[in-house]
Amino acid sequence: MSDIAHFFSPVNTDNILNSYSLKETQMGKLFSIYHKQDDFPDLEDIHIALIGVCEDRNSENNEGCKLAPDAVREFLYKLYDTGFSSKIADLGNINAGHTTEDTFFALRITVDNLIRKNIIPVIIGGSQDLTYAQFLGYKDLEQTINVVAIDSLFDLGDPDAEITSNSYLGKIILHQPNYLFNYSNIGYQTYLVDQNSLQMMNRLYFDVYRLGQIRDKIEEAEPIIRQSDMISFDISSIKHSDAPANPNASPNGFYSEEACQIMRYAGMNDKLSSIGIYEINPKFDESGKTAHLAAQMIWCFFDGFYNRKNDFPSRTNPDYIRFHVVLQDDKYEINFYKSKKSDRWWMEIPYPPHKDLKFERHTLIPCSYKDYELAISNEIPDRWWQTYQKLS
Repeated sequence: MSDIAHFFSPVNTDNILNSYSLKETQMGKLFSIYHKQDDFPDLEDIHIALIGVCEDRNSENNEGCKLAPDAVREFLYKLYDTGFSSKIADLGNINAGHTTEDTFFALRITVDNLIRKNIIPVIIGGSQDLTYAQFLGYKDLEQTINVVAIDSLFDLGDPDAEITSNSYLGKIILHQPNYLFNYSNIGYQTYLVDQNSLQMMNRLYFDVYRLGQIRDKIEEAEPIIRQSDMISFDISSIKHSDAPANPNASPNGFYSEEACQIMRYAGMNDKLSSIGIYEINPKFDESGKTAHLAAQMIWCFFDGFYNRKNDFPSRTNPDYIRFHVVLQDDKYEINFYKSKKSDRWWMEIPYPPHKDLKFERHTLIPCSYKDYELAISNEIPDRWWQTYQKLS
């Protein structure tokens, strides 16, 4: 039995499916599911592991989101497979511990354990403060990481107060030792965000993108997501009419189709090693609409994962086209790399010789053709400049 099995309780598939008879090609038939005590799934050859976390004691105005994991499973199990489900395990639920710290500990150890086995944890919360436990799962992996949140808020909170679903990011930023290299927010809504918080994001050279910026051209989310090691997706970033199962949701937000596209981009990210979807509250759901959407989002993540291109560039690989751009009277030089396999782009940041080697993995950053167009127009792309400042 796995050394994390004791954290989990089995899935009650009879209650979830409620007499529904699954076909052989539906996911609930093909997943390796922990549904019987002492029969924890064998993780050998597993690529992705579903984890429910039934914890909401730190939620802000969203008590009841701990019920989300089984609500999502009801719809996920009924979706049809396209050839990947046999490599996916459902490990069951981490139930709320005696304290929230106990729950965090169980999730942290689980994330660490699975990443070391090259298995991607897909976490179904629970409240979004669990993102901090997800982050702590990287603590002993000896690398700096990039965190991406799909969220209408920054969730900085008061660093001196107890952690809540609206303050987990402040805890991540201040954590010592510091292994956060970059944070990116996708979809913040300006009228919901304090301007002092926005200024702080700029001072820290973090990447933050307004909802309108991303919705104007959803493809521009792809390189942001491709940079991430871990992702936290707050369901309230989706507009209330598309995902009503959250009392904090706004009338504005991403459409359901855009949320699914973002999740597919996440699945296709070769370096992503964990993802969590948080804040779904079945108490507020209308006919299971949000749980159904979350199931489809997870399906899109699976689909993206099994369509990964594995084309992260090396500087000498002939499968890439290299473009050398000189800007601002020879003051800056940028090397761009375009994959012949996927048409995806990266750009290179010069690595200062005095810098610790732990940051070297961040010198090739994802970008888009738009960044290349800016460079040949003698403009420095924002994401290049932000990373350059952090490495200088």
